[in-house]
Amino acid sequence: MAKIQIKLIKSTIGRVEAHRKTIEALGLKKIGQIVEKEDTPQIRGMIEKVNYLVEVIE
Repeated sequence: MAKIQIKLIKSTIGRVEAHRKTIEALGLKKIGQIVEKEDTPQIRGMIEKVNYLVEVIE
């Protein structure tokens, strides 16, 4: 299966609790950090939920 890279581009300070938990579940902790995940519908849904905080590198 394909891999995608996800980069945290904005802080989670002052954000909705559910969005902070989603960022944590994606494995992101620091601004600028990049994680590589499998390209599954579940991961895509998580990215869509917090799309204003992350950037996807195909």
